[in-house]
Amino acid sequence: MKPLAVLLITFLLLFFGCRFIQGEWNYIFAGNIAMAVMLLFTAMGHFKFSEGMSMMVPEFIPAKKQLIYLTGFMEVAFAIGLCIPDTRRLAADLLILFFLLVLPANINAAQKSVDYQNATYQGRGVGYLWLRIPMQVFFILWVAYFGMILK
Repeated sequence: MKPLAVLLITFLLLFFGCRFIQGEWNYIFAGNIAMAVMLLFTAMGHFKFSEGMSMMVPEFIPAKKQLIYLTGFMEVAFAIGLCIPDTRRLAADLLILFFLLVLPANINAAQKSVDYQNATYQGRGVGYLWLRIPMQVFFILWVAYFGMILK
């Protein structure tokens, strides 16, 4: 749940910071930058915990570790794309697709009780999905709202 905390704390800091510094509420800016910060945070995990994250990928998919690195770089690209008004809509569309495509890996990881930080099968199990799936839907709705509203 760390990514959710990063997203919400960053949003609040930027939202109120914009009001204090610029004198106006800039929720679109705050929402997109907050998601970008969260993506950079989660991208770091793809490199730091690549061994454990590769355990999340379903068995039939080859080159698991390379895929984890690739998705980490993709998260960095999405973060940059959300910060540029001309690329924001495309980045938002692709990020929503990305969130939908990685959900099966999260489900697979929960079914196998993967603890990606320690690269073991001692994780939280399927009960984690009661938190993960709504959180993933929240991320998708966040990106749809903030990333598709152009100012």
